[in-house]
Amino acid sequence: MTQSSEHQVSSPTLPTTRAWVTVVAVGVVAAAHIWKLPVALPLLEAELGMSLITAGMLVGIIQLASMVGGLFVAWGGELAGLRRLIMLGLLLLAIGSCLGATTSSTHFMMVFRAIEGIGFLLCTVLAPALIRRICHPAQLNIALSSWGAFQGTATVIGFAGGGLLLELVSWRVLWVVMAAVTIVLLVLVARFTEADPPLPDDKPLRGSFSRILNTVRTWRPWVAGLAFASYTLQWMAVMGFLPTVFVAVDVDRLPAALLSALVGGVNILGALMVATLLNRGFRPRHIINVTFLVMSMSSISFFALDWAANPLGFAGQLACAIAFSMIGGTIPALLTRMAVDLAPQEGSVAAVIGLMQQIFNVGNFFGPAALAWVVTATGTWEASWWVTCSCSLIGIVATFYLTRQPDAPPAGAHTRQEQTALGGGSY
Repeated sequence: MTQSSEHQVSSPTLPTTRAWVTVVAVGVVAAAHIWKLPVALPLLEAELGMSLITAGMLVGIIQLASMVGGLFVAWGGELAGLRRLIMLGLLLLAIGSCLGATTSSTHFMMVFRAIEGIGFLLCTVLAPALIRRICHPAQLNIALSSWGAFQGTATVIGFAGGGLLLELVSWRVLWVVMAAVTIVLLVLVARFTEADPPLPDDKPLRGSFSRILNTVRTWRPWVAGLAFASYTLQWMAVMGFLPTVFVAVDVDRLPAALLSALVGGVNILGALMVATLLNRGFRPRHIINVTFLVMSMSSISFFALDWAANPLGFAGQLACAIAFSMIGGTIPALLTRMAVDLAPQEGSVAAVIGLMQQIFNVGNFFGPAALAWVVTATGTWEASWWVTCSCSLIGIVATFYLTRQPDAPPAGAHTRQEQTALGGGSY
């Protein structure tokens, strides 16, 4: 059977750094559509009359498509081409954002956010596989570590850029601006990335389906998805309501947005540390376990301590949020780097990413609503650490099972140097 095109470089000419940087930018812009909402949430709550739980659903609904469509998108990437579907995803993001700017209905806003969710799914499921296809092996660790930072980068853009823009214009203008930026990136993808290789006329439909099936039959992508979900549920939930939490402790709206941008932005640092840690021989499982422990301790401190009576005051609470996000940034970068090597023989990297995306977006969808439910039920933000610590415990257990018995070397492994960067092929 012919190997999947994602396991091959489509041109004998080495791809330029500009190409994979452009693909990383796709993830940043796609995720910025998620993070344009939290900073505008108080305005939408007032204008559309939403409850806190409804607001939590609005934060999470962009992940709805990713909960059910990851594998279908992976299959589509096998058939139609990774680059083509990524460009379609950018177009859907722009359309959904433009339509959202026109509505005054909570229900229609949910629908238009769901359209954006389909675009987000297409971009983020297929981009890592495209990076692997176009990237030279020597650059793969740094390229995928950079990809792992896309959420943190998007958080800075959404919180800081959105917060500053909302001081001047309405949230509807912010939605239109995001649509325009997305169209610009669509043009850049068309300009700077190689076209998908033509599909052979005799490529059977069932051949691509069998690669998807071979992937979902292996257990490690499922466990990797669970570990990823344990991170994304708590990080999305905390970051989605962080401006609201800051406003609740008497921080003005613009400073709350900028401080939230700082907290989200330091997530980038954790992601970028991963390539260095791997190249120095640190095992991913050790890094992940330490990260979950730090996230637990920092979230307990952030939510449960009475910072008003603490000498450190708000500065101490902010430091806990920074530690939560910065150290947490190692997990998406590590799991993404591991994921591209989890595809079995005759499997699909896009299917691994798609399956993981389906699983962890269950966490993204329910995380904000779960946190809002805990706050509503207890009447305080102080009990929110129940959610974060439960997720960390699940993540540690999932990591143990993911790394205890490595499979045979995956199809498409590039070099011994890559395996050494991952601890000699052992996680």
